[in-house]
Order: sequence, then structure tokens, then C-alpha cells
Amino acid sequence: MLRYILRRVLIFIPTLFAISIIAFIISINAPGDPIDVLVQGGNQGSDAGNVMNRNLEQRKDSIRRKLGLDLPVFYFSFSNIAVPDTLYRIFDQNEHEAASRLINIYGNWDEISAWMKSVKAMQHSLDNIAPDSIAQQRLGRDSANQLLDITRQDMMSLLATYDEVVISSRLKKISAGEQALVSLGEHNFLGAAQKPIEQSRAAFDAMRSHATKWKNYVPSIKCYGYNQYQRWLFGDGNWLTGKNAVNTKGVIRGDFGKTYTSMLSEPVSKTISRALPWSLFFTVTSVLFAYLVSIPIGVQAAANRGGFFDRTSSVVLFMLFSLPSFFMATLLLMTFANPDVLNIFEAGGVEPAAGIPHGISLWAKLKIELPFLVLPFICYTYSSLAFLSRTMRVALLEILNQDYMRTARAKGLSKFNVIYRHGLRNALLPIITVFANIFPAAVGGSVILEFIFTIPGMGKEIIEAIYTKDYPMIVCVFTLTGVMTLLGYLISDILYAVADPRISYSKNSKG
Repeated sequence: MLRYILRRVLIFIPTLFAISIIAFIISINAPGDPIDVLVQGGNQGSDAGNVMNRNLEQRKDSIRRKLGLDLPVFYFSFSNIAVPDTLYRIFDQNEHEAASRLINIYGNWDEISAWMKSVKAMQHSLDNIAPDSIAQQRLGRDSANQLLDITRQDMMSLLATYDEVVISSRLKKISAGEQALVSLGEHNFLGAAQKPIEQSRAAFDAMRSHATKWKNYVPSIKCYGYNQYQRWLFGDGNWLTGKNAVNTKGVIRGDFGKTYTSMLSEPVSKTISRALPWSLFFTVTSVLFAYLVSIPIGVQAAANRGGFFDRTSSVVLFMLFSLPSFFMATLLLMTFANPDVLNIFEAGGVEPAAGIPHGISLWAKLKIELPFLVLPFICYTYSSLAFLSRTMRVALLEILNQDYMRTARAKGLSKFNVIYRHGLRNALLPIITVFANIFPAAVGGSVILEFIFTIPGMGKEIIEAIYTKDYPMIVCVFTLTGVMTLLGYLISDILYAVADPRISYSKNSKG
């Protein structure tokens, strides 16, 4: 048995590696830019707005370095010789997409890079420019500023544009706007911007005239050292020990980063440690209670097939199984937590708003929390109770028709010995299979019940993470669910051997 467990654990290692790869792919390909979620801001047209935008970009760069987004994605990448090994340094998704498209169209990265740099230089040339007094007098202050802002926006849009016709059209529009502003004011009004505009036009012409499309058809493998995946998995310190880690210790050490909704102030592991115990409590206790009750019910129904208990329990259990959890939860709240009907239990939460007094005994604490826990516990339990009872009944009925069970009855053994000593252990195998799902279910929680009863569990956290695009939390739940699923399968395999002596994982066994 120990050798089998060790072998299964060793098999889990590549499985966990595959899970980590999938989780990482989800995190880097999630829609939207995490930096935009963490840093709120927008483009402004005024000079003060330009200063704010520069400060915003510096702040974004700082957060990007903390998150490791300034690193290559993986240890290697498959592409072609037209794609540079520094393409990952273009952080803006729109600019990155435009650069990739330009590479596919022209294939000459040096000219494409020169074009993009010239566009940025053209943008920066307008940062400290404002319409002079003559332009404001002739056109009006608001109109002059508006014309300048339109020119700035056209320049900014060039970095996210890859269509040749659109680029040519916008360059003409920028030149026309610049000429209009020059004609309105003194000739040196846009002197600082005239040269960058001409350089951008020349860079665009060079990019078109020196195209090397053939490079897109020559495959290439680019290798990297320290990368985002290694940092995500092992942290930014020593990959083996985690020593000297600054921003993250790595997923392998339980550090899934920090939530996007808390502005980098709360680790994901802290949120999980706060929410997981409640989901784990309700899931584990309800399933264990359901097993303790459903197994005797299923056995009794199978032993007296067609009898009064079998028919009655079947009707009751089918009724329970058909009731949706949200309907049962609402019905219980309206009946037993309603001041106008029966105000016996609390309507929501897991403890009083003032909290639990310190220094009280366990029994006193249980008396305070019990009114909050009864109704959720019932809603968590009843559907599992119905399902497990029917599963137990069907499994035992199949076992009772086996030859060895008929032989045991022919030997004169009592009904109790036949069922509980010879049949029950074999009939437990389907029940054990269901037991493996308890671990991933505890990680996911129950979204509906936690929302109705205001339980601060994993279901509530997952919903909030989806709404707010908190991808570190989503990836953490995905990874933990995979790990718990593997753990559930391992425990189920061990319980198979405990329940059925025919199942053996020894070296000389075929199992």
C-alpha cells in the first residue's frame, strides 16, 4: 500500500506541473490589462493632464516590475526570425497587437521599431506645447486647444494602428492640423513638433519600402532565462529555497500574489485562509452527516425492497432531491427566520454583528453561533442525503443478487450478517467514489447558498473575483481545485482497499 501511495504521489508531480501551466496560461491570457485594473486613470488633454499621464505611466511601470510583467513569458517561444526576442517589452496590449501585425505585414523589425519610436517622439513633442496668444485670438482659446487635443489623440492612436491606409490618413490629418495651427499663430509655434512629424512620415515610408516579408516564413526558437512563469511558480528569490524573495515567494510555496481589488494590499492566500474554513466547514460537516444518515436509509430500503419503508423513503427522498437549493433556502428563511412566522434562527451571517466575546467557553460559543448555522447546514445536507441514499440502495440491491450473497443466505446466516458483514463493504464502493468530490467542492464553495445566507465563504469570493476580474484569485481557486481533486482521488483509492479486501495495491496484485 505504501509503495502504491508513493507511486501515485510521484505521478501527481507531472499532473500538478500541467495544472500550473494551465493556470499560468489562464492568468497571462485573461482579457484586460491588470495594470489598468490596479491603476485608475485616463488620458487628459491639458498640460496638467500630460503631467498626470506621465506620472501614471511611471506608476504603471513600477507595478509592472513588482508583478514581474516586464519579464519574458516562458523559458522559450516558437516564432520566426522576423519577431524580435524583446517583443514582450511592449506592455500595452493594443500596441503589442499592432506591432505583431506590422511584423506579419512587413517583417522588418528594425524599421518597425524606428517607426514606433518616431511616433512616441512625435507625441512627446506636443507635451509642453500650447496655442500662443495669436492662435487663441484668431480661433478662440477653446477651439485652439480642441484642435491641439485632436492632433494629440491622432498621434496616440498611431501606436495601436497597423493598417497602411489608416496610418497614411492619420498622418495627413496630423500634418493638416499642425499646418492649421502654424498658420493661426507665429511660425515658431509648433516648431518643436514639425521635425518629429516629418521624421515619423519618413519612418513610415522606410517601413513600407524596406519590407522583408520572407522572414515570417523562417521558424525560430527563442530561449530566455528568468521569466514570468519561473517567477510565478518559484518566486523572485532563490528558486529552491525562496530566500531573498521581495515581492512573491511563488505558487509552490503558497503565494498566489495579491488581489487586484485591494490595490496590492492583501495577499490572495490571506483571502483564501479567511474564506476557505467556512466553505470547508459546511461542505465537510454536511457530507459527513449525509453519509451517516443516508447509508442506513439506503441499506434499510434495499433490505426491504418494495416494502413500506422503501416506498415511503423513495417518495420523500425524490421530493427532497427535486427541490432547488435556492427554493429550499428561501422557504426555510421565510418560515424559521421570519418575525411574523417563527423567529427561531438567524437570517444571515455566521456570527453576531458585534462578534464573539473573548474568553467564553466552547459550549457558549456554539450556543451563539448555532442559530446562524442550522439553516445553511440543512440546505447543504438535504440534496446530498437524497442522492447518497438512492446510490446506496441501488448499489446494495446489485450486491444482494450476487452468487456469494445467495450462498451466505443458504448457509443460514442472519439477515443482519448477510447485509452488514458480507454485502455492505462491497456496496460502499460507489459511495466512496462520490466522497472524492468533497475536496474540490470545499474549495469552490456553494455560490447560491453563500449568497443567500451571507456566508463569507469561497463561493462569495469567486463571484466577486469574476465580477472584478481579479485573476490571481481565480487562478488560485483553479489551482487549489486541481490539487484537491488529486487528493480526493488518492483518498478514494485508499478507501477502496479498506472497504473491499479484493482490491489490493501490493506488488503481486493485479490491481
